[in-house]
Amino acid sequence: MAVYQVLVVDDSAFMRKIVTDLIEADSEFKVTATASNGKEAIQKALELKPDIITMDVEMPEMNGLDALKSIMEDSFIPVIMLSGINEQGMKETIMALEAGAFDFIRKPSVVHDQDIAQVGKALVERMRAAMHEVKRKAERKESIKKMEASRNTVIPPAQSVKKEEMTKEIVEPLHKTVPPILPKKETFQERTGVLQAKKQPSVPLSPPKSERTITKKDGLGKPDQSARTKTDIPSKPPVSPLQARKEVRTPEVPRPQTKQPATSSTAVPVPAKEPTKLNTAFKTSAGSEGSFNKLVAIGSSTGGPRALKTLLEQLPADLPAPVIIVQHMPPNFTRSLAQRLNTFSPLHVVEAEDGMVLKKGTAYIAPGGFHLRVHKAADGRFILKLSEDQQVNGHRPSVDTMFESLLPFTSLQRHLVLLTGMGSDGARMMKKLYETGVTSTFAENEETCVVYGMPRSAVELQCVRHLLPLQEIAPRLVQAVK
Repeated sequence: MAVYQVLVVDDSAFMRKIVTDLIEADSEFKVTATASNGKEAIQKALELKPDIITMDVEMPEMNGLDALKSIMEDSFIPVIMLSGINEQGMKETIMALEAGAFDFIRKPSVVHDQDIAQVGKALVERMRAAMHEVKRKAERKESIKKMEASRNTVIPPAQSVKKEEMTKEIVEPLHKTVPPILPKKETFQERTGVLQAKKQPSVPLSPPKSERTITKKDGLGKPDQSARTKTDIPSKPPVSPLQARKEVRTPEVPRPQTKQPATSSTAVPVPAKEPTKLNTAFKTSAGSEGSFNKLVAIGSSTGGPRALKTLLEQLPADLPAPVIIVQHMPPNFTRSLAQRLNTFSPLHVVEAEDGMVLKKGTAYIAPGGFHLRVHKAADGRFILKLSEDQQVNGHRPSVDTMFESLLPFTSLQRHLVLLTGMGSDGARMMKKLYETGVTSTFAENEETCVVYGMPRSAVELQCVRHLLPLQEIAPRLVQAVK
């Protein structure tokens, strides 16, 4: 069994010993070195090149966040952050996740043996997941390299020469046996085009079937938006050569043909001025409770804070739908996450509270330790309900629980998104919603996922309509919602 080399970084010698013991309880990992601050961590990371690093967030001389950024600049080594539960530590942990940390755990309490055991289990689980992802990405990179090499295979020069020689052998005898073709004198009628005009058959009154279908809708039910050519012009009765030449000099596409698609609701994208009117109308009613018929639900886990930042900062403030989010995270950290994301996103981002009324243009993050569900109140408004029911798929909050609560609301246009994360939480209920007619389903693809677990599970259940790189999800989602 492979043994992964670990660098443990913490300013407390006592905590370094605890973390080392927790790691080495698993035979896959061995602590090869420790460091007491960020500067020492950078130096040892360069010298020893460990497979993985555990990094304390708050340290003297250089904290874990600054050390992480420096290490990420030189080489990618998975880093698991160990965070305290004080406000500063939680804020810096969220920033560390944005900067590229693989994941984080809260530091164990030295007075509770049970807490230490739970933290140790969580730490080893994340370290094993990090090593699995490093291996998977290396294999995927190698596979892509092989595919590109096979595509770039060229014909050897010897074959090209042989082909040219064969062509020469065939062509040269023809030059010797076939008499040369002398240029034919051109008559006056041929020069003026009269002879050709007489030989042309009469043009039918209606255009051929193939030409008529060009100006109609294509096979996807959308009008043909390709550039019109002379073949699109309806055929006319025969005319004299002089008139024909005049028409060739000034080809005029009939204007009604170019304007016709605009009269159809599915023909042409909405004119540039129209979204402005819609946005203005929305802003006047922004914040009104219950005045929406669309809703976005997002699930994420490992790597989620960074993915959520990329996604939410691209969603416009006038998004005509509320956004509900489950990010697997311990209690208290979700409040720091919401505050951090609120500084980047045009949306108003908050940590969800029990009884909150959903409003469009606002994103609600489920608090750590609580399931989040959507309910419909007696007055018709949609509200959030929180509960401490048992864990689902090993998580509370659970993405499956959130998705399941949307099943009864068929009047809502529901848009579902699964981002990076370990496990399969969210996939089962996305499948169930998909089977009931919810086809606006998105998932982050393998290329950009920190961990391609939750999205892959949904893809395997064949309920993902749009599998996209992270940076492309927001524009497509906005297009679907608007």
